[in-house]
Amino acid sequence: MIAIIDYDAGNLKSVEKALAKLGQEGVITRDRKTILEAEKVILPGVGSFGMAMEQLKRYELDKVICETVQKGTPFLGICLGLQLLFDGSEESEGVEGLGILRGDILKIPDTEGLKIPHIGWNSLALENGGRLFCGLEQGPYVYFVHSYYLRAADPQIVKASTEYGAHIHASVEQGNVFACQFHPEKSGTAGLHILKNFTGIQGGAA
Repeated sequence: MIAIIDYDAGNLKSVEKALAKLGQEGVITRDRKTILEAEKVILPGVGSFGMAMEQLKRYELDKVICETVQKGTPFLGICLGLQLLFDGSEESEGVEGLGILRGDILKIPDTEGLKIPHIGWNSLALENGGRLFCGLEQGPYVYFVHSYYLRAADPQIVKASTEYGAHIHASVEQGNVFACQFHPEKSGTAGLHILKNFTGIQGGAA
């Protein structure tokens, strides 16, 4: 069973449907016991960084997420779910993130000819042997919806990047923690391949 964390941040059903296409049971939940007993955990999300952290704390899901990561359960953050794994974001100055990974969440700079938020398909440059991308050829197209982007502190955790007004770290992996700025559940065949790779990852000590 794969737990999909519900903190009123939307985009849960599309993740659940994508998992169902892969023959996987996804359970939308905020129940601590269910999340801690799950084989895998996914943190989706759309919306603002500050509001999302407020909701995670309101339901005490921040603590559950940290417990889940510490026990070695494979964990996937998607879109805002990626950003929340870091210390903070320019979107919500002074709001502390989960602090599980190191890096900065920055606003995509204004660039002539580019609209913000970035909504649409971009190709990925794959690097550093990311397990989510096993079996995919270089340059897969995936779907983004975001105004802020990651600049990871350690380039070795970056497994995919793209260009949109800045060099964007589009996917990272550290131990049992995986994260994508793009939406694999909305990225067609390539996205399902990425999710299938995640469902095949074995848990263990973080």
